[in-house]
Amino acid sequence: MTLATLRESIQAESTIPPTSQHLYHNGRLISDDAQTMEQHQIKDGDMLALHVRDMRGSTGVPEQARRPQPRRRGANEQDPELIRLQILGQPAVRAQLQRQHPELAAAVDNPARFAQIFHDSQDREQRERMERQREIERLNDDPFNVENQRKIEEMIRQERVMENLQNAMEHNPEVFGRVHMLYLDVAVNGHNVKALVDSGAQATIMSPACAEECGIMRLVDTRFAGVARGVGTANIIGRVHSAQIKIGNLFLPCSFTVMEGKSVDLLLGLDMLKRYQATIDLAKDKLIIQGEEVPFLGEAEIPKEEEAAIVQEPTLPGPDGTTIGQRSGAVLPPGEQQQQQQQQRQPAAAPPQPAPVAAPPTASAAPPAAAPAQPAAPRIQISPQAIESLVSMGATREQAIQALQAADGNADVAASLIFF
Repeated sequence: MTLATLRESIQAESTIPPTSQHLYHNGRLISDDAQTMEQHQIKDGDMLALHVRDMRGSTGVPEQARRPQPRRRGANEQDPELIRLQILGQPAVRAQLQRQHPELAAAVDNPARFAQIFHDSQDREQRERMERQREIERLNDDPFNVENQRKIEEMIRQERVMENLQNAMEHNPEVFGRVHMLYLDVAVNGHNVKALVDSGAQATIMSPACAEECGIMRLVDTRFAGVARGVGTANIIGRVHSAQIKIGNLFLPCSFTVMEGKSVDLLLGLDMLKRYQATIDLAKDKLIIQGEEVPFLGEAEIPKEEEAAIVQEPTLPGPDGTTIGQRSGAVLPPGEQQQQQQQQRQPAAAPPQPAPVAAPPTASAAPPAAAPAQPAAPRIQISPQAIESLVSMGATREQAIQALQAADGNADVAASLIFF
């Protein structure tokens, strides 16, 4: 740190201009602003003396009246200049601040701007705490009101949740990164497919469109049709008992369950992985099968359907203007979600449409046939006791209702869907 930087730091803290600052080290005046502290032979722990001299000359106006008073800090308030110097000396902390508070990180080289943003943030947090405290005091005026006590309990719970979120973002920021799925380049019946490796799926699943493209739809045994139940339901068209799949340099026989309602073309399930004793090596980022090491696809090579799902993911407001994905838990900087949504809304250039051919005149136009009304799906009766039991375990009311509907009202199955 140079002497000029030190003078700016003193100005940010005390509003004393650099021209009025006379710094002394061991009784020696320090004047070369371009040299660093080491070049001035100033070591850690040494004491510097500051002599303030009014360069404008003395007037009848007192010194304190001419110079604005510095902002007074409370007993527990942190020194922004000390924090700024710590950030400048630790690149890892600066990178973390860039992710969590981009506006504050951009002003780290400007002491006055950094102090202003820091104080504004602290003042805003202080106002929010005071508002919450006043609300709690107002609700405590009627301590026997059950509804007021519930509101107080919810406010305290939300405060603990935000505190837990802040601690996680500070000490474990990696948990908010987006994790992409594991995809492989494979070939089924000579047709190239990007396959999702899912050790949590019981069977290897293929979509009907992919089965048509691979030319194996004619081999589907419809006697194995049915309904797959999990978080939701999906129709099973049938099963292809054996078809050739190429993984790396290996040609292996594999069975496929053709199922509707899946967004991926091909999903390698546990039946395939256990049959050939495959190993998912995350350290090497490879799938090891029959001694063959097949690398997983990079982020830029995965199917675009996953990116579209990320853009459409619901989010929650996070600290300092960030947003957090409800499903992935990924943290987006301020404004990035709006940019992604705008890019998603931009319509692609549509191909030119051929001119419509005029239909021959007819004697009378038949009225359009009314579409047959679809029968409404029967609603599952959910007991309030089951909802309350899941809420008491830590789930939200919406999560409890959705899980109970997927589990046909079974509270134990719904709890396993939420928490496991």
